[in-house]
Amino acid sequence: MNIAVVMGGYSDESVISLRSGQLILSNLDQNKYKTFEIHILLDGWNAIVDGTKLPIDRSDFTFTENGQKIKFDAIINTIHGTPGEDGHLQAYWELLEIPYTGCNFYQSALTFNKRDTLSVLSKFNIPKADSIYLSKGDVISGEEIKAQLGLPFFVKPNQSGSSLGVSKVNDLADFEKALDFAFAEDSDILIESYLKGTEVSVGVLNYKGETKVLGLTEIVSENDFFDYEAKYLGKSEEITPARLSPETEKEVIEMAKKVYEALGMTGFSRSEFIIMDGVPHFIEINTNPGLSPQSIFPQQATYAKLNFSDLLDNEIEIALKRRSLWKK
Repeated sequence: MNIAVVMGGYSDESVISLRSGQLILSNLDQNKYKTFEIHILLDGWNAIVDGTKLPIDRSDFTFTENGQKIKFDAIINTIHGTPGEDGHLQAYWELLEIPYTGCNFYQSALTFNKRDTLSVLSKFNIPKADSIYLSKGDVISGEEIKAQLGLPFFVKPNQSGSSLGVSKVNDLADFEKALDFAFAEDSDILIESYLKGTEVSVGVLNYKGETKVLGLTEIVSENDFFDYEAKYLGKSEEITPARLSPETEKEVIEMAKKVYEALGMTGFSRSEFIIMDGVPHFIEINTNPGLSPQSIFPQQATYAKLNFSDLLDNEIEIALKRRSLWKK
């Protein structure tokens, strides 16, 4: 089968996505698949063949090499952020009837929107931080936020990944700066109460028809919170398995599965929780988690003693099954 490994994206996360794509290419079984490296970036959509850029025809997501049109049997999507994690590309591929990995376009759009994700999960009694939602132009004072949420609190873009645009406000003097930082990423923002506790990251996927938790990773950030530097520039310690009691570990696993299934997920995911007073509180879910060698999800796959090539085979099988449903 011709498999397109799609990487890049239009956000600052594109560099991480390109690394993730390389790990996938190195783990796909070359006896089963003919693989193609596809870059979707602000400067264009291209297949990279022997170091040469060959443009993608956006009318049918093909490219031409030596006069021959190359079509794809399936797509492995590893774009972080827009347009590959917010549903845009998924909807486009579905219209073209090309199978793709990960969740479908609705779940992608839903989970990329923090407010809407929290709204859906509120129906399932998932503990979470208290929050206030603002759009650009809304007027609210820091004192009002403090009265409702206390100090410190977090200011986050509603739609953004990898902690881009996120600030922890310890003093109201920093509130306006935090607003500007978040609004630079998105016109809607979320302000959340601070949860003091142990942060854990949980890899979850649908493996052989069942919801499976790969492992629990405890995050110990050198910075004030698990920001971009902590995630990608070595400013954190990631401990797998997390140092939790058996009872708490079981509760986090069940909560992570509940979140995955409540949102109708398929594909790789990574959910973040803060365990406060023994209770896991949901923070967010990432539906295209980083897959570079130093990323948490591959670390957890190793811990679970699962071969990454087998996980990719499983993803491709799910993608092919999804195509059969489109034709009904």
